Amino acid sequence: MKIAEADSNSGKPGKAPPVFDATIAPDRPAAAQMVAILHEAILRGDLAPGLRLSEQEIAAAMRLSRQPVREAFIRLAGDGLLEIRPQRGTFVTRISVREVIASRFVREAVEADLVRRAAEAADPALAADLDELLQLQKGAMDADPSRFMHLDESFHRRLAEAAGRAQVWNYIQMLKSQMDRVRFLVAADMPREALLAQHRRIIEAVVARDAEGAEQAMREHLRQISLDLPKMIAAHPHFFEHGEELEIG
Repeated sequence: MKIAEADSNSGKPGKAPPVFDATIAPDRPAAAQMVAILHEAILRGDLAPGLRLSEQEIAAAMRLSRQPVREAFIRLAGDGLLEIRPQRGTFVTRISVREVIASRFVREAVEADLVRRAAEAADPALAADLDELLQLQKGAMDADPSRFMHLDESFHRRLAEAAGRAQVWNYIQMLKSQMDRVRFLVAADMPREALLAQHRRIIEAVVARDAEGAEQAMREHLRQISLDLPKMIAAHPHFFEHGEELEIG
């Protein structure tokens, strides 16, 4: 369900109605849960770039005091997903092209090494897990982008685990929020067959214990966003920061 979106024609900030498909568990800190809920909504585009958020309305919708919502806003502002403007309000940031490009560069460097290690250590259990994830993604071809993208995350996380570097995946997660916003746009707007084919090539190389082939397949896979990014900027110009040069490497 869409939570809210900016005016798609003018790009002017809209106002978020208090509608959420989530509840707060009473046995865990409310602020941390609000961070996760809002973070996911921003990545999915349910809270669109440029949207003005109401601390009071979100607190009322979630049946919370304003304090945990305020704490979540501060945390997400630190992550670059919200901008708090004194006397004006809190807004969902527009997507930074520079940060997308930088995070892709870092992610490629790290995951190229991870997949080499995974290929060198490949065993039947890993092959079975990767094939299962691929089949689940195939079954989610026409599903909500969130389902497809969560399976994509599981695929990459499993390779990090196979490489013996599960913690590295957690570090990558902290770097790639802006990149993930573009990935959700791509999953919603464009055919997903190419992504499945890329995953299949990665699996074939890993299962064959072809470390060099696995690295090359991973690099090609992660460079796909460099081809998709100009298309997303053209299709959703109001979602992106203005004045940033598109220098994709």
